Amino acid sequence: MGKRIVVVTGASSGMGRELALQIADRYKVDAEFWLIARRSDRLYELKKRLERKGKSSRIFSLDLMNDESFSKLETLLQKERPRIMLLVNASGFGKLGGFSGLDKEELGGMIDLNCRALTLMCRICLPYMADGYGHIINFASAAAFCPQPWFSVYAATKAYVLSFSKALSEELADRCIGVTAVCPGPVRTEFFDIAEEREVLPLYKKLFMADPRRVAKKALKDTLLMKRTSTYGISMNIFRIFIRFLPEGLVFSAIRHINGK
Repeated sequence: MGKRIVVVTGASSGMGRELALQIADRYKVDAEFWLIARRSDRLYELKKRLERKGKSSRIFSLDLMNDESFSKLETLLQKERPRIMLLVNASGFGKLGGFSGLDKEELGGMIDLNCRALTLMCRICLPYMADGYGHIINFASAAAFCPQPWFSVYAATKAYVLSFSKALSEELADRCIGVTAVCPGPVRTEFFDIAEEREVLPLYKKLFMADPRRVAKKALKDTLLMKRTSTYGISMNIFRIFIRFLPEGLVFSAIRHINGK
C-alpha cells in the first residue's frame, strides 16, 4: 500500500472538524487528511488550519447521500491504494419533532446519512486498513441507548450505528482493527441549529451541553485504548447504566413530561 491517510466525513463543522484538528495534534506520524463534506469553503478553512500544523490534506466536496460520491471515492482508493490509519464517520443530522410532522425527505435523509452512508464508508475503506493498524471511529449518540419519542428516527439511526459498530468490532478483532462508537450527549455544535428548526430543544439537553473539544479528546483516548464505546461525561455514563434497568414506560413518561406533551 501507498501513503498513509486519515479519512474524515462531516469535516466541515462540528465533531468532524474537531476530530481532524485533534488527530493532527496527537498523531505524530505523517499522514494526509482526506476531508469530506458538502461545504467546500468550510473544508478550505480546515485545510489551512491543518497546514499550519504541518499536515497536508485533500478536499472532497461530496454529498454522501448521493451514490456517485461513493463511486468516486472507491475509484480513487483503488487507484492510489493508500493505507488508511483512521476513518472518522462524523457525518449526520437529526430533526426534533413528532414523526408525523417531519417531511419524508428529512426522514429518509436521516436514515441515508446516519446509517447507509456510514456503513458504505466502512465497507469501501476497510480493504485499505492493514491488520493491527487501522481504526474506525463512528459517531453515534447517547440517544442510541433508548428509544426517544419526538426524536424517534434520529435515536433509531444512532442505535443502528452503535449496534453495527460493536458487531463490526468483534468481526475485526482477529485483525486487530478497532472500531469505536462515540456516544456523547448533547454537544455544543451546529447540529442543534438544524435539529431545532421545528421544535425547541428541551431545557435538560441544553443544561448537559458538552464542549466538543472535550468530547473529541475523550473519543481519541478511548480509541487508543481500543474501547468499543466512548461516552463523555459523568451524567451520560450514569444515564447509560440506569437506562438498562428503568421500565420503558417510566422512561417514556419522563420524556413526555420533559417535552411538555
